[in-house]
Amino acid sequence: MIKVLNVCGARPNFMKIAPLMQAYQASGEFEALLAHTGQHYDSNMSDLFFRQLGIPEPDLNLGVGSGSHAVQTAQIMTRFEPVLEDHQPDWVVVVGDVNSTIACALVAVKMGIRVAHVEAGLRSFDRSMPEEINRLLTDSIADLLLVSEPSGLENLRREGVPDEKIHYVGNVMIDTLLANRDQAERSTVLARQGIESGNYNVVTLHRPRNVDDPTVFGRIAEALEVIQDDLPTVFPMHPRTRHSLARLGLAERFEGMKRLQIIEPLGYLDFLKLMANASVVLTDSGGIQEETTILGVWCLTLRENTERPITLTAGTSTLVGSDPRRIIEAYRQCRTTPPGGRSVPEKWDGLAAHRIARLLSTYIPAPREPVPLVGVPMLSLTQ
Repeated sequence: MIKVLNVCGARPNFMKIAPLMQAYQASGEFEALLAHTGQHYDSNMSDLFFRQLGIPEPDLNLGVGSGSHAVQTAQIMTRFEPVLEDHQPDWVVVVGDVNSTIACALVAVKMGIRVAHVEAGLRSFDRSMPEEINRLLTDSIADLLLVSEPSGLENLRREGVPDEKIHYVGNVMIDTLLANRDQAERSTVLARQGIESGNYNVVTLHRPRNVDDPTVFGRIAEALEVIQDDLPTVFPMHPRTRHSLARLGLAERFEGMKRLQIIEPLGYLDFLKLMANASVVLTDSGGIQEETTILGVWCLTLRENTERPITLTAGTSTLVGSDPRRIIEAYRQCRTTPPGGRSVPEKWDGLAAHRIARLLSTYIPAPREPVPLVGVPMLSLTQ
């Protein structure tokens, strides 16, 4: 049996871990353990997703919680090291680009344990994003790079990664979406919110660049004032965003938007139903760009760049940044243009997790080369 220790920590990870755990079980070749770092720890961000997606209870919960990037990463590393000492897995599998990803990958590599990175090679080319740093560092130390879209292949090859380490497997997020779409359609979320299919918008915001700066958040609010006046707009609000709303003095402005429904974060099935039936989705999330591509729903990405360019070329996403005029103009175009004529990216077919399991059972990484200490002055014993 191949022992695989899988790491998740934040809500986007859960949708990526679910199909992997199912693929391991179907294979019969794995002893699969699940470690939850606790980076997201409230029930809507964690427990509810585990229940709805059929993810088994974590074998290990590191209980890290919130903190600065440095504090959170350090705590994850400190708590993950004894886990590896106890279990001695053949592989550590990390997903996505959160602090849990780089922290656990780094500990494993230093202990000589093989690391596979799911969603490798994605690049926004914006190093002011903490996620970009996590992606670059994780890909530079992982043994097996499991790519979700063609740009990932190009990026890794450009960075000099050997071809034998890179494998285009498809998108595990789409595995989860396709497996749960019928069940999500039975959700009553539209009735609960008093909205009708195709006659509302959805908003999500959580990135620091958008919600921590009062000027940027205010510009997005200016666009939302116009958009919610056109159609009812549902805003499942991330805890970070809700905190910023109060801290930046924007709460009263949002309360004045009478057709904007600010609600608590939703479980996966409710949110999938909400997205699938929306007129337009406005978001700064990477995963939602991918999901709306498969759902055939217009997505306005409230960022200046994206690490998922296939959602722009083959999908339904448009980059609009935070300029209210740009957002409103793109929104109006979406409202008058059906999102047809788009293509489904190759290998976004619900089988990515099975390809990954097959690779983990057969792949033999090359021995790691020692890292040369280039330019590091050596001290003599007499100094």
